[in-house]
Amino acid sequence: MNGRVHASCIAIGGRAVLLFGPSGAGKSDLALRLIDEGATLVSDDYTDLRAKQETLLASAPAHIHGQMEVRGLGIMRVAAVNDVPVSLVVELERSDQRLPEAASRTVEGIALPLVRVDAGTASACARVRLALQAFGLPGQ
Repeated sequence: MNGRVHASCIAIGGRAVLLFGPSGAGKSDLALRLIDEGATLVSDDYTDLRAKQETLLASAPAHIHGQMEVRGLGIMRVAAVNDVPVSLVVELERSDQRLPEAASRTVEGIALPLVRVDAGTASACARVRLALQAFGLPGQ
């Protein structure tokens, strides 16, 4: 299966995190903050996905590979990687639940752990890293 989703994607320690949310939810901003803390860009705003056996691999569409829209600066060149196994889905929402129930989201036929994060909070990057550590699928 192959598909393109409206999501930004970053890699942390060889595992990809898909950042879903409507336009203006903070996908690129959260990705940029995570990159500033050591993550690597996979794709900004749109991500190509392909299933390989039981693993979902994330890459950037060729025409935007290594590019990121940074508000107030424009399109910037950023180091990027492709074919990273997806380990976690983050849905960006304005408010966080205090003690959410375990959730998952099926993407391209593969069930992935899901967490919801408010991208505007100061702890958003730390929450993504902790969620990847606690709930993310193991790396390949």
